[in-house]
Formats: sequence, structure tokens, C-alpha cells
Amino acid sequence: MYIYPDAPAVVRDLAPDEPVILNRPHAAARAGRFFAEKFPGKSLYAVKANPSPDLIEILWASGITHFDVASIAEVRMVRGLLPEATLCFMHPVKTASAIREAYFEHGVRTFSLDTLDELNKIVDATRDADGNAAADLRLCVRLRVSSDYSELSLASKFGVDLADAAPLLQATRQVADWLGVCFHVGSQAMTPFAYVQALDRVRAAIAQAAVTVDIVDVGGGFPSVYPGMEPPPLEDYFAIIHRHFEALPIAYNAELWCEPGRALCAEYSSLIVKVEKRRGDELYINDGAYGALFDAAHVAWRFPVRALNSGRAGAEEEFSFYGPTCDDADFMEGPFVLPGDMAAGDYIEIGMLGAYGCAMRTAFNGFGRGEAVRVADEPMASLYRGDRADPRQSDNVVSLR
Repeated sequence: MYIYPDAPAVVRDLAPDEPVILNRPHAAARAGRFFAEKFPGKSLYAVKANPSPDLIEILWASGITHFDVASIAEVRMVRGLLPEATLCFMHPVKTASAIREAYFEHGVRTFSLDTLDELNKIVDATRDADGNAAADLRLCVRLRVSSDYSELSLASKFGVDLADAAPLLQATRQVADWLGVCFHVGSQAMTPFAYVQALDRVRAAIAQAAVTVDIVDVGGGFPSVYPGMEPPPLEDYFAIIHRHFEALPIAYNAELWCEPGRALCAEYSSLIVKVEKRRGDELYINDGAYGALFDAAHVAWRFPVRALNSGRAGAEEEFSFYGPTCDDADFMEGPFVLPGDMAAGDYIEIGMLGAYGCAMRTAFNGFGRGEAVRVADEPMASLYRGDRADPRQSDNVVSLR
């Protein structure tokens, strides 16, 4: 596949009327190597963040051998790409048929759960033809923890409350070859202290249940860089997680896992959009809430932006975007900072869309289609290049080096 040098070269060559996804395999490979080499345990790529087959193969080649799959479709897809990968079915609510297929046809042994009903479903779905229970299950009980330190909460839908965790851990221990405790602090955790609080809750749950734990899975939440969101270095997250993991009352050979999604794929992709109309400080562009910019519309996510027309040099102004559909909800408030002389016909690059944006594109109203190309330049922001200023927090919890 031809590799363009950068986004302006794509505009010059294609003059696209449809949005164009720019993929940067080198950025994804760099992120994969970072987690594979520096996280003090196993890193499971959360496939839901971006299920691109190309990306999954890049991460595998970069040392990511475990994958967090959340549906039987993801199980089938990743197994078809990577016959030797370790797949972990980490959605706490699954159909019995999905569990059965994952176990018997795709070699999945790790499942998460947060209720006794789900535990019984997993046990029953993995019985052999003679009715014998599986002896090789690795079962992770998901604990509800706080999302107070994250930009997007994941504290409501899944997870057993600490007050109810002990009986579930004890029951799971009886049928699991490996027993794990997992949690998710929310998306884009802006301080390592988020994991301190969660691991303290894990400690309390293990102590109350008096069980031997073989896996502690700290989930996702590892951040990327966006306007107004400058997290500490990821090494600080790793160090504080490892310190508190080592202090837990767990088996001597227990494993530490994590499930990065955004942190592994955000820098992989960006998006070129075309301005079709300007109305004051509002720019009408050809992608939006039903395309790759779902988060910009629905959770007011501020992505980095830059003008791709060399002639635009006006003083910077704050803009909002309207997408191409007929829906008033196709609106992205921003603010997105661009030259003040932006006009119809101009092109904009919107960065850090490798996470979730590329995965959530739809064809609503007939929009949302467009090609993807590869580019060789750097993403608009990065945690992995080594050239980023260290945004130290005053809180000594996160200043570890």
C-alpha cells in the first residue's frame, strides 16, 4: 500500500470530497512495544477501541499477545487473524451460546463476571458432553470501583459492590482453575491515583473473602493526550500500579494484567474533513456525530485540530462543528481552535481518532463513507516519542521519578 508523507500530501493528491482516515502503523507499533516492554505484567488490547484487522496484526507483531474481546464477533475475528493469540472474554454479561462457542471452538478460557447468575451460566456452558464441569477456567470477578479521576465514567453498568463481593469470590474460587479480580477505573484516567483507590478496594475484597487470587486485572483507563487533558507519563501509572499490586494478599505467582484500548490505538488514526460552509464561528464539515466524531458530539470530547490549507494564517479563533447529516444533534461544540480565516473548501485534520472514533462510524443519512490511507508523519500528540514535556502534578502520589 502506498504511504503518503503527511496529511497535506493526501489533500494535494486526492482533493477529497469525502472524509479520509489517516492510519499510522508506526505509531501503533510504538505504543504496542511500549506496553509490551514497560507494563509490569500482561497487556490485553481492548479490541472494542478499534477492531481494525490491520491494527490488531500490528499490535501482535509489536508484542501484544493477549486480547480483551467483548463479543463473540470479536472472538471470531481475532481468532481468525491470530490463531495463537490468547483471547479473554471480558464482557461481564454474555449469552450462553457465546460462552460455549468461545470455549469449545476458539479456545477461550478466561471470562469475566459480576454476578452468581453469570458464574453459573459460564460453568454450565462449558460442561463437556458428559456433563462434567470444565477444570481449566480462568474467571475474573469484576469489582465496581470509582471513576472519579477519569474523564468518562464506567462505574455504573458493571461490577459487584464491595459489600457483595466476598460470596461471589468464594463461589468463583470453587470452580475456577485461576481466580482473578478485575475492575475498570473509567476512560482517560488523568492521575495514577485512580488505580490506588481501586487496588485498595481489591485488597478489601480479597481480605473479606479470604480466597487465593491468581490474577489482578487493572483494566483500561490509561490516557492519551488531548487539548486540556495532559496526563502524567504512563511510566508513573505503571510504577504505582506495580507497587500496590506487590502489596496485595495474593498468590506468590499471581499475574498482573491490564486492558489498554485508547492508549494503544488513539495515535494510530486521524481524520481529514472538508469545510462545506462557514456560519460565524460554526464550520459545517463532512463528518460528525454519526461518523468518526461520535465522542466530539456526545461527550464533548476535544480532539486536536489543524488547518491543512497553507494559505490560512489568521489569528486563532474557537470554532464549533456541524456534521453532514440533517440531524441537529450532529453538532460538536468544541471549541476547536483554528485560524480565524477558515472558509468553505478548506481541509482540517482531526487527530487522535484511532480510539473509538474509527470504530463507531455509521452510514446514517448516507454519509460516513470514505477511504483510509497510510501516512508516515507523526500523530498530532504522543505519549511515546520521548519529546513531550513532563506535566508533573503537585500531588506527590503521581510524582514517582
